[in-house]
Amino acid sequence: MEKFAVIGSGSWATAIVKILCNNVNKVNWYVRNLESAQYIKKYRHNPRYLQSVEFNLDKINVITDLQSAINSSEILVIATPSAFLNDLFKDIPRELFEDKVIFSAVKGIIPEYNSIPARFIHKTFGTPYDEIGIISGPCHAEEVALERLSYLTIACQDEDIADEVAELFACRYIKTTTSDDLFGTELSAVLKNVYSIASGICAGLGYGDNFQSVLISNAIQEIENFIDEVSPIHRDVKSSAYLGDLLVTAYSRFSRNRTFGFMIGKGYSVKTAQMEMDMIAEGYYAVKSVIEINKKFQVDMPIVEAVYNIVYEKISPVIEMRILTEKLS
Repeated sequence: MEKFAVIGSGSWATAIVKILCNNVNKVNWYVRNLESAQYIKKYRHNPRYLQSVEFNLDKINVITDLQSAINSSEILVIATPSAFLNDLFKDIPRELFEDKVIFSAVKGIIPEYNSIPARFIHKTFGTPYDEIGIISGPCHAEEVALERLSYLTIACQDEDIADEVAELFACRYIKTTTSDDLFGTELSAVLKNVYSIASGICAGLGYGDNFQSVLISNAIQEIENFIDEVSPIHRDVKSSAYLGDLLVTAYSRFSRNRTFGFMIGKGYSVKTAQMEMDMIAEGYYAVKSVIEINKKFQVDMPIVEAVYNIVYEKISPVIEMRILTEKLS
């Protein structure tokens, strides 16, 4: 039985396969698109994402049948955009996931259920929470492709599983840390995409570095207040899994969510920006779900509300951000 199956073919999935090949003898890689799978097998490159990465096919088993990929693996790493998860797994028998450890590298929210991936995995597959993990940053797949030094946080309530997976992801250009804060780490990874959209909108509108520093310092406070309310355990949000992940997503030129926000700030409609990017900005789906979830917890989140008003209520970014500037400190 092969140990790992990576499910997805985008940038993160490509980066994860590349990383695992350093320490794992064989990786099952589920690629949904048949043409992409054939291209990878023939040319050793992903035709659409991180095309500079050359794969060692002696270590990779490219599979186009999802059930086969799941059945022949012990640890599943899901790296598919959250908006597609429900459709991807809807016809997969629940019993196929028995005794599987499942890690999410999704960093989004499942819009049909307003659910973080850990909860979706638990409810849909019946996987116990201590056999569910998350792979988070601060890390961009593009820099992994370039083998620039990057850091990953491996979170799981079972510390032994977290340690084992962290060891398998560590290599010359990847350093790993572990955490038992499954829900806080995952919620923070969801929220940072929303704040990255806000950062992009402000940049598009012409706000400078001075305001961006205030925006992001307020954003980490919103993250802390929200995740402490949803999952009240001790955590330090100044660590890289929370603040670091927020910073790299809010400031990097590789950030899809920041790019999406920047286009909105420059006057693009939401639909036009999505078409122009041809990539998923997870924060677009996340902000609507966070607003719904927060109806229960009632945490003050003016930045999240501003992004929601701009992308869903179609309020002018100029007006909404001017209002937001009066709420930040």
